[in-house]
Amino acid sequence: MQVVTLLGSAKKEGNTATVLGWIEKELESLGHDVKQICLNDKSIKGCLGCCKCQENPDEIACVQIDDAINIMAQMISSDAVLFASPVYFWGFSAQIKVLIDRGYSLVANYHKPGHTSLMEGKRTGLLVTGADAYEENAEGMFTAFDRIVDFLLARKSGELYVGECGQPAEIPGEVKDKAVELARSLVE
Repeated sequence: MQVVTLLGSAKKEGNTATVLGWIEKELESLGHDVKQICLNDKSIKGCLGCCKCQENPDEIACVQIDDAINIMAQMISSDAVLFASPVYFWGFSAQIKVLIDRGYSLVANYHKPGHTSLMEGKRTGLLVTGADAYEENAEGMFTAFDRIVDFLLARKSGELYVGECGQPAEIPGEVKDKAVELARSLVE
């Protein structure tokens, strides 16, 4: 399988990147092709809300020319997509949120007959890291992700929250096992 991972952290060696690395290593050991996209290195503009993308539901018809078009094309051509983000103010980081917003161009006729998506049936997963506990901190991200998956007509194949650690050295040892489980659930 081809798996695209979306690193939504500004830190290339932080908690999110560390756990994502374990997931990617497991996927590769299972024989899967993994492509990480570090969103902090990309130029992605915010959605204009112009709805021009809705005029042609068979392609990514966004009027903006930036890195989001190529990233979404890679998401569409992959078998699975893993979103990875730290918790920023009870939600997704800006790096990944801007791409999620631009994902409007992947869907047509939402909440109407003929709802279609260029991501239909795609396996998706979510990795979230945070310095605090899940409760009153990250649960909104997981609710939002469930709605995003429904919007994309995709299929959630796994999720993981790694909390209560401020730096990679503080990540508990059992998290690596949970990362392996997430990797496997994404491709099984």
